[in-house]
Amino acid sequence: MKPVSVLLLVLAPVLSSCLLVLPQDCSELYNQDKSRPSGVYTIYPIGPTSAAQVFCDMSSEGGQWTVLQRRMDGSVNFYRPWDQYRMGFGNAEGEYWLGLENLFYMTQRKKYELLVDMDDFSGNKTFARYSLFFIDSEFDGYKLHVTGFTDGGAGDSLKSHNGQKFSTFDKDQDASEISCAKKYLGAFWYAACHHTNPNGVYRWGADSTLFAVGVAWYHWQGYDYSLKSISMKIRPVQ
Repeated sequence: MKPVSVLLLVLAPVLSSCLLVLPQDCSELYNQDKSRPSGVYTIYPIGPTSAAQVFCDMSSEGGQWTVLQRRMDGSVNFYRPWDQYRMGFGNAEGEYWLGLENLFYMTQRKKYELLVDMDDFSGNKTFARYSLFFIDSEFDGYKLHVTGFTDGGAGDSLKSHNGQKFSTFDKDQDASEISCAKKYLGAFWYAACHHTNPNGVYRWGADSTLFAVGVAWYHWQGYDYSLKSISMKIRPVQ
């Protein structure tokens, strides 16, 4: 056997494994091994140098969901500047934000749907689902596109945010004369201003002391109820 042939035989398993260890999202991990449980995995949303840890939900509504945002205990401060929302922050085992740049590249390469799961402090659970989710580039303000609502009991609190640019306290791109991010202590695709504030202040249930600054989903629990948990997750359209 020629030396070149021997070398190719030796390298073949290595080259093959390299192709398998660079999943763009949780659905690609699922397709590699359909027995994978929900948990923290590494994906590569932009390419080989863009490793990011995410929580993969492999059970809800058929699984394969890549969690892009999660609040659950108030352990992470979400009142952060533009650059951190652009690149991502937090801990994939708990609360985190995947990053706008990652989201842009992911949603440009595939057609995604969105699932928003939420819980209140009384043990009630609900969801909202959207058949199409993508965002534009940073040049266009990471503008949100979300349509095709299916009601899981939560109501549609994202409708008014569709078509809006992303805003933080140091980069105001909302449709209001004020800074919605500063007034409601969060960061989101604010209009003028919000029907949901998933990146707001983590608070405990009903509290009208400060109007609408909590982790609110207006069409389920109103402005003055801060949810126990909320997670936004995407997967390729089946």
